[in-house]
Order: sequence, then C-alpha cells, then structure tokens
Amino acid sequence: MFRRALMATALLFVLPLAACGQGDAVGSADAAGELNLYTARHYDADQQLYRLFEEQTGVKVNRVDGNPDQLIARMRTEGANSPADVFVAADAGALWRAQEAGLLQPVSSEVLTAAIPANLRDPEGHWFGLARRARIVAYDTARVRPEEVDTYEEIASPRFRGKLCVRSSDSVYNLSLVGALIEAWGPEKAGEWVRGVVANMARPPEGGDRDQIRAVGAGVCEIALTNSYYFIRLASGEDAGDRALTERVKLAFPSLDGRGAHVNVSGGGVARHAPNRDNAVRFLEFLATPEAQAIVATANSEFTAANGVADPAPVSAWSGFTAHPMSVTAYGRRQAEAQSLMTAAGWR
Repeated sequence: MFRRALMATALLFVLPLAACGQGDAVGSADAAGELNLYTARHYDADQQLYRLFEEQTGVKVNRVDGNPDQLIARMRTEGANSPADVFVAADAGALWRAQEAGLLQPVSSEVLTAAIPANLRDPEGHWFGLARRARIVAYDTARVRPEEVDTYEEIASPRFRGKLCVRSSDSVYNLSLVGALIEAWGPEKAGEWVRGVVANMARPPEGGDRDQIRAVGAGVCEIALTNSYYFIRLASGEDAGDRALTERVKLAFPSLDGRGAHVNVSGGGVARHAPNRDNAVRFLEFLATPEAQAIVATANSEFTAANGVADPAPVSAWSGFTAHPMSVTAYGRRQAEAQSLMTAAGWR
C-alpha cells in the first residue's frame, strides 16, 4: 500500500517542487565546498546548525524543503542526476522509505558508529538517528492519576472511553507508534489496541500534537498522545498561557511491556548519487557532535541521540525516563501493516 502511494506521489512531482521557496537552490554536481540538503525537518533550530556547520567547515549548505514523500518522489524523478547529498527526515519510518526506494547509500563512519547507538540507526549505515523524541501521553492532573497512564495498554482501555485526543492516522508519528506495537505484540493485539483508541476518541482527529495538549487543558479530553518535544516547548516557551497550561497538564511516559517508552528519531542519510559525498558524511558526523546535539536539544526540545551526550536544560527536566530499546528500523518495516490496522478500525 505504501509503495503504491509513493509511486502515485512521484507522478505528481515530476517537476521540481514549486513550494520550496528560499530552500530550493541547489549546487551543480561538481561544485566544491557545497552540500545539497533535502530536508523534511522544518525547525528554526536547524538554521543554527546549518550556520554553525558553514562557519566550521566553509561548506555552503543549499537547502531543499518538503515533506518526506515529496522529497523522496523528487529524488526518484531526478535519478542519477539528483543533486541531493543528504536526506533528512523527522521519523525513522520516512528514513526507511527512502532506503527502500534505493535513494540512500551505506556509509562506513567510525565517528557515527561510535556516536549513535545501534538501535537508533540502520545496521548497514544507510541512515542514522540524530535526535530522539518520545511518543507519550499528556494528561489532566485534575482528572487522571499518573498510574492510570503508565502503560500503552491503558491508553486504549475502557477507562478512557470518549476521553482521548489524538491526531490523524496519516501522522507518521502515529504510524510509527502502531508499527512499534505490532513489532512488540503482533498484529492481533495491536489491532485491538487501535480499535480501543478509536473507541476512546473524544472527537474526530484534528490538528497537530500541540492542539491535542491544549484540548486536554480545555477539558475536551483527559489524555492525549503527543511527541515529547511539543509539550516541552509549551512548558519552556515565552507564552505565559502555554506555561500555565503545563502546570495542570503533565507528561506521562508509558511503558511498553515494562521496557520503556516508545522513542522515535529524526535523522539523515547520504543520498545514493550524492555529488558531494565527503561533505555529506562530514555533515552527518557534525550533527552527532556534542555541540550540535546540544543545539538540537536546547532549541528544538528534542532529546539527544549521541552516546555520552547529556540533555541540557530545559529538556533535562524530562529526560530521566526509560526508553524502549527496540530498533527504530522496525517502524518502517511495519508501517504498511500499521496503516492497514488503523484504516480498518476507522482511525481517519
């Protein structure tokens, strides 16, 4: 199903994306001192990373923005003439899809192998996780006890009938979570969980994760599925209303089979036809440095991914949780099954 959707998407993007704006300039195939970055991450923090990499290396970063499927379709259309050096996405499933499409090449880097834990990267080096985010629960402390949301099973239990807010099934974060549950539990139990989630919805899915958190604060629902960094941004941002909201709404880190919370990654890989391959590897290695990891954590509220790099404030206030050790490569392999289960259950 995913491959058919990807092929259909490719037909829509035969021409270069018109919506890339200032990030649509790419260098020629033989340009020295450049890096052509195809990125599905759209965070202000990343601009700091690009500037620092340019300052430290003298390599100019040319950025092309889009969602993962747009960028994958573009790279497929460009073929061997693609100027892409690095593909970056905010989900392990998207990285896996690029790999499955034959758009990434394996990289042997002692720096990356030492820095990035094995469960956060492709075993053959096609891509590497470079920042972590947990998919967990925001809950109303006035109506929910922490022990009521300390496992993923409880999210789909009758206790929360009509009391759950969640975004749509086409959210790659939800697809990866359900993929992880299939990997851990098998399709039968995971399907039961998905049906329980649909039964528990307080409203049809709408908006992003911050909308779900705010809906909990507004009393629309008692619990919501969210990525950790959205909540941390609200709690540590400049908006007084958002900070006040997080005094009442808190985060719970449910455990999957007693082994920890589901964790996804943002990451990147070297494009198959990268004209500036050395710069591409250099860029990924830069993202794994303590300095770059600290920028991602501080400015984007994600958890660090590199070994031995502690989370700085304010992220450190939430970083004491146990992360499930599942390999993130499972999320992509299971996404087609996840989508099938969610569609069958009426999760739209």
